Order: sequence, then C-alpha cells, then structure tokens
Amino acid sequence: MSTIPSKRAVMNKRLIRGQGLTEYIIIVALIALASVGAVGYFGTAVKAQFVNMGAELTGGTSGALATQAGKAGAEDTAATAKATLGNY
Repeated sequence: MSTIPSKRAVMNKRLIRGQGLTEYIIIVALIALASVGAVGYFGTAVKAQFVNMGAELTGGTSGALATQAGKAGAEDTAATAKATLGNY
C-alpha cells in the first residue's frame, strides 16, 4: 500500500528548505559585512605586513617597498578624487 504525499506535506518541505536558505544567506551577508569592516579598520596594518613579507621574500628592504606602497595609496586617493574644471 503506497501512499502519495499530500500537497500540504510537499509545501511544508519547500517552506522549511526556503527558510534554511534564507538563514544561510543572512549569515553569509553578516560575515561579508564583518569582513569589510575588519579590512577597513586593519587595512593599513595588513598592507604593512604584506609589504614586509614581500620584502623578506625578495631580499629587498621594507623601507623602499613601504614608500612605493605609500605612493600607490596616494595615487589611489588622487584617482578617486572628483574631477572638476579646476583639476581636469
């Protein structure tokens, strides 16, 4: 004697699956926001650590690489500045 699942049981399973997916999306969004906040807060420290690691790997001095990284940051700021007739 086989039973066919009722329409209500099938809908109930779909709702539960949809609820789990929604919760998963919310958790991923919160993790993404926390990551963006952490990078914004610790950005300069992380950048300095990468410069130091790069200097160690290439055998160079971290001072020269840090100067180049600082220039890159200044260029990024200049590139994102609003273009007006005065600075066009």
